[in-house]
Amino acid sequence: MSEPLKVLSNEKPWYSEGLRFKCTECGQCCTGGPGYAWVTKEEIETIASHLGMTVKDFGKRYLRSVYGRYSLVEKKETYDCIFLKDKKCQIYQVRPTQCRTFPWWAENLKSPEAWKEAAKHCEGISCDAPVVPFEEIQPQLERDVTGEGL
Repeated sequence: MSEPLKVLSNEKPWYSEGLRFKCTECGQCCTGGPGYAWVTKEEIETIASHLGMTVKDFGKRYLRSVYGRYSLVEKKETYDCIFLKDKKCQIYQVRPTQCRTFPWWAENLKSPEAWKEAAKHCEGISCDAPVVPFEEIQPQLERDVTGEGL
């Protein structure tokens, strides 16, 4: 069976003029319903080192295996990220790529409607925020590790 034919287009994405966003460090992207904060082997090593832990101890305490990948565990009562405390990320300097690239995820950039939906949960997406140019958005989108390709 052959792969579906991909159509190449010179059409620019709907957000080619940039989008308004400025992180307020509100912590909302670290909360909500159950989900996954994917981490790579390199990120696991970096975070463990940052916390002064061995990778083995870090894994036992903070990781879960899902579909052959690793995700940070969540707080059981709230589904918040385990590293969210007082609305602040405790590993901000070494946070995973998935966290670094928010809100530039494929699922948020599929359409203007998807972007508006993301804004309901992210106060940094607002009319008052500065415009982030397409040239800054696109590299972040290409690093998307959520598993949701455009």
